[in-house]
Amino acid sequence: MRTLMLKKKNIIRLVTILVTLIFFGAIVFWHIYTPMEHLSTQQPGADNRPEGPARSADDVIIGEFFMRYAEGSSTLTGQWPCFRGSDYKNIVHTSHLINYTSDFPVQWKVETGEGYAAPVIYNGRVYFLDYNEQLSSDALRCFDLETGTELWRRWYRVPMKRNHGFSRTVPVISDKYIITFGPEAHVMCCDPVTGDLKWTLNLKKQFESEVPGWYSGQCPRVEDNQLILAPAGTEILMIGVDCETGEILWQTPNSPAYKLSHSSVTPMVIHGKKTYVYAAEGGVCGVSGEVADRGKLLWNVAWKPSVIAPSPLQLPSGDILLTAGYGAGGALLQVKNADSRWSATLIDQYKANEGLSSEQQTPILYEQMVITVPPNDGGGRRGKLVAYSPSNIRTPIWESAADERFGYGPYMVIDNHLFALTNTAELYIYKLEQRSMTLVRKQRIAEGADAWGPLAYADGYLMVRDAEWVYCLKVD
Repeated sequence: MRTLMLKKKNIIRLVTILVTLIFFGAIVFWHIYTPMEHLSTQQPGADNRPEGPARSADDVIIGEFFMRYAEGSSTLTGQWPCFRGSDYKNIVHTSHLINYTSDFPVQWKVETGEGYAAPVIYNGRVYFLDYNEQLSSDALRCFDLETGTELWRRWYRVPMKRNHGFSRTVPVISDKYIITFGPEAHVMCCDPVTGDLKWTLNLKKQFESEVPGWYSGQCPRVEDNQLILAPAGTEILMIGVDCETGEILWQTPNSPAYKLSHSSVTPMVIHGKKTYVYAAEGGVCGVSGEVADRGKLLWNVAWKPSVIAPSPLQLPSGDILLTAGYGAGGALLQVKNADSRWSATLIDQYKANEGLSSEQQTPILYEQMVITVPPNDGGGRRGKLVAYSPSNIRTPIWESAADERFGYGPYMVIDNHLFALTNTAELYIYKLEQRSMTLVRKQRIAEGADAWGPLAYADGYLMVRDAEWVYCLKVD
């Protein structure tokens, strides 16, 4: 019995030693074995995979990706084709009967990247520029106006850091194209129905444009099937681009050495001549829009606010109203033409609390009123709706109540009513009288923040946006 027990102990001892040796050998082998000794170093990009979100800003391929989600079926024909509408006045005349007696239902809403880029509406579709932080991408998105179904999206990677939002501009659209101006001055032209890419421009690369501190705010303009842009680069101030091909048809030399601002080019007729007026960083200029000398710099004048967002506004007198924030206030510009010799002079300048002023939204000229919202340095009228006579931009003729303040919110006229949105997405509606306004009703759209994107209207639908959502309201 004792012998049997000794044999079992010896067997256990041998097994233990054997297992220990095997385990120890495995550890030694794991440390000395080199599994990659027959492998060679692979150079970056040799596997031909596409670059990811880390791509640098200089390697942007505008419009490179596309996704179709659904087919559109709307029969609507209404249009809001560009920033401030087709006549640049931000005034709508409609046959739809607006329901002013009850709240407007939110037909649909969609979440966006942080920004203020507002939509255009065209034949039952809604388009706006967005930014996707996860993909580091600008994206042109297309939706059905009636249902809110996303139809397609075209996007491209462009790395950016949030700087109080990303996208800020409104596209321009027609039957044949939709054109966007991205935060980093990338221009993209697509087919509005199919989303097919037609052509692109990179203003930073091609014209050495210097993007403003809060990214690009210039909204593209189209006149006579030509895209009018102000790159304000080292050599070129303004260009005309064929909307079908992307060919640059004319260029205006940047002799005043102006830089890109947040303001948009505004077509005007000045002394009988079609003129493209631009408030750049450094000054204001007028460029001929006539076929005979299109692109010729007619006049320019120094005006140097640190930031310019509102577009110039032509008054009935022919003078041009200029407004800007950050202490700039306002100015009145007079243009003269004597024997084809053009000149421009600032005939009045004042601080924001001394006259008609605006920091972000472009004022509206409606009949005998110029409607605006003064900035934070506008004294006791800051943030209110205020109306001035076009013949006297120093003394208001009407202002909203003390508790009716709008900050940087947008406003537009629909027939004889003013629709104004507060910073926090509360909608006010005023009936417009001859020299005053009467509050009709107000409605909380959302508990939003920074609701600064310009309004858009067509076919009884009002498009509203705050920093992170776009809302579609049914208003008839």
